Amino acid sequence: MQIFKEFTFEAAHFLPSAAPDSPNARIHGHSFRVKVTLDGLPQTDTGLIFHLGNIEEALKDVREKLDHRFLNEDVEGLQWPTLEHLALWIWEQLDETLPGLYEVAVMRDSCGEGCIYRGSQHKKS
Repeated sequence: MQIFKEFTFEAAHFLPSAAPDSPNARIHGHSFRVKVTLDGLPQTDTGLIFHLGNIEEALKDVREKLDHRFLNEDVEGLQWPTLEHLALWIWEQLDETLPGLYEVAVMRDSCGEGCIYRGSQHKKS
């Protein structure tokens, strides 16, 4: 069984790996949507996998670190703020706080794109 909670944030970035003539090489902004999924079975004493209010509190801290920031410079660890690194960074922020963390999805809905990250077996390169 899985439960999820979503949040949105606005942020600016540029992609250091983009070709110099690419718009992505210049500072630009996006509206991001993040979906965090937990996997587990409901606890017998609560009927819940995890209290959604506690998930919301954990996500609030992450959102505050990202919202209305210049990701390349304002957020430690996001000097390369690709969708892939954002998903991994968010996972690392939540991994010890949310038991049963299963998936972090980061979407840019206006671009029709996103990234899904499942598990810490993959490390940053």
